[in-house]
Amino acid sequence: MSPLVAGLLQVGILVAALAVVYRPLGDYMARVFTAKSHSRVEKAIYRFARINPDAEQKWSTYAYGVLGFSFVGIVFLYVIQRIQSVLPLNFDRGNVPEGMAFNTAISFVANTNWQSYVPEAVMGHTVQMIGLTVQNFVSAAVGLAVAIALVRGFVRHQTDRLGNFWVDLVRGTVRILLPIAFIGAIVLIAFGVTMSLKSGVDVDGQTVANAPVASQEVIKELGTNGGGVLNANSAHPFENPNEWTNLIEIFLILAIPVALTRTFGQLVGNKKQGYVLLGVMGVIWTAMLGIIWAAEANGLRPLEGKELRFGIPGSAIFADATTGTSTGAINSLHDSYTGLGGGATLLNMLFGEMTPGGVGTGLYSILVMAIIAMFLAGLMVGRTPEYLGKKLGRKEVTAAAVSILAMPTVLLIGAGIAAILPSTQGALNNPGEHGLSEILYAYASASNNNGSAFAGITVTNDWFQSSLGLCMLFGRFIPIIAVLALAGSLAAQKKVPVTAGTLPTTGPLFATLLTGAIVLVAALTFVPALALGPIAEALL
Repeated sequence: MSPLVAGLLQVGILVAALAVVYRPLGDYMARVFTAKSHSRVEKAIYRFARINPDAEQKWSTYAYGVLGFSFVGIVFLYVIQRIQSVLPLNFDRGNVPEGMAFNTAISFVANTNWQSYVPEAVMGHTVQMIGLTVQNFVSAAVGLAVAIALVRGFVRHQTDRLGNFWVDLVRGTVRILLPIAFIGAIVLIAFGVTMSLKSGVDVDGQTVANAPVASQEVIKELGTNGGGVLNANSAHPFENPNEWTNLIEIFLILAIPVALTRTFGQLVGNKKQGYVLLGVMGVIWTAMLGIIWAAEANGLRPLEGKELRFGIPGSAIFADATTGTSTGAINSLHDSYTGLGGGATLLNMLFGEMTPGGVGTGLYSILVMAIIAMFLAGLMVGRTPEYLGKKLGRKEVTAAAVSILAMPTVLLIGAGIAAILPSTQGALNNPGEHGLSEILYAYASASNNNGSAFAGITVTNDWFQSSLGLCMLFGRFIPIIAVLALAGSLAAQKKVPVTAGTLPTTGPLFATLLTGAIVLVAALTFVPALALGPIAEALL
C-alpha cells in the first residue's frame, strides 16, 4: 500500500469515527448543560465547596468565578512545584526553579501546556498527577463552561443571568471529560500505552523513563491540552506506540470541538446553525492538511523529524489537528518541517485556533468571528447587523473585537521584543528566516494557548519564561472576559424577528462570508511577519 493510499485511509477512518460520535456526543453535551437535576457526586461537591447550584450569575460574577478559580489553580500548582522535594514519588528530582514553576503554573491553568523543561527529569509523579493532570481536566472544563455561557447569551432574552460557572465547571468535568477519559485510557493501555508508577524501566541494560502515561495521555489529547509526561511527547513510543494509537489520539483531540457544533445547534434550536460552523471548520482544516501533507511529501528531506511508524501522512494529520486546535501535542518535530509545512502549522494557530479549536475555546472563538463577519456584512448593505435574533451594536462588536485582537497584540509585542534582544540570538538554533519563524511560533503558541513549539529555540532564560507566561495569561483570560461580557450583553436583549432583510446564517453565503472573515483577519494581521519568516524560507 502506498503512503498516499495509507494516509487517505487514515483520514477516512478518522472522519468516519468523528461522524459516528458527532450526534450522540453533541446531543449528550447539550443535555448535560440543560439538565435541571444534579447527580449525587455533584451535590457532594457543591456541599463541600458551599455552592448554591441553583443560583444563577450575571456575566461579571461568572467572570469572577473563572478568574478566581484559575488564580487559585496557578497558586496551588506553583506551590507544589516549589515543594516537590518533600512530596512522595519525586524520585530525587528536587524543587522546580522559580521561573520555570511560574511559567508552568500559568501554562497548565491556561490550557496551554507549554513545557520549558524535560518532564521526566524535572517533574515527579505526584506533581504530574495531582497538579498537571488535574489542570488538564479543569482548564478544559473552564473553556467548555465559557462556550456554553456564550451560547446562553444567544438563547436567553431580557435577562442578566448566564447560568452558574461552578455548575458548568463541575458538569463539564464529571459528566463529560472524566467518563470519556476513563474509557479512553483503557483503550490506550490495550493498544500499548504504558501505565506505571515506576520512574523507569530497564531496556537492554539501560533505564528508560516511565510514568503513569495512559491516564495523562488521554486527557492531554481529549482536553486539547498537549503537555506530555515524557519529553518526546506523542512521538515517544510509551505515549504513542503505533499507528492505531496515533489515530485514536487524533480522534480524541478533535472529538469534543467537532461535536460542540452539534451541541450549539441543539441549544439554539436550529441544527443547521451548527452544521454551518462545522462546514467552515472542516474546509479550513482540510485545506491546511493538504498544504502540510503536500509540502512535507515533496520536501528535500521528507522524513526528517518524523517517526517512521507514522510516516508523512500520520505526522501531517497529527500536526494539522494539534495546531488547528489548542492542543499542542506533537508526534513529529515541527522545527524540521519545510518552510511551507511549518508555516502552515503556524498559520493554523494564527487563524485563532477555531478550526475546530480547543474544548470550548474553538466554539466561542468561531462564534465571535461570526459576529465580526455579520458586522462586516451589515456595513456592506447599510443595516444593523443581526445574528441568531440578536442585534450587534457597539457593545457587542467592541467585545468581539477585544476578544479577536487580544491574541495578535500580545503575540506581536512579545515576538517583536524577543527578536531585537541580543540574548535571543543565543537561544536560536537557526539564523535568518527560520530563526524568525522559531520566535513567531513560540509566541503564537503561547498567545493561542497551544503549547507546541519549534524545538529549535531554547526558552529557559528569565525573559522567555516570564514573557511567554504573560502571553499565555493574557491570551487566555482577556478573550474569556470579553466573551462573557458579550454573552451578558446578548442575553439582555430581546429577540429580533426575522425579516426580509435578515441575512440567512444557515447557507453557503454565510459560510463563505465567515470563512473569508477568518482568513482576512489573519492575513491583515500577520502577513508582514509571515513574509519575513516562513514565506521567505519557502521561497528560497
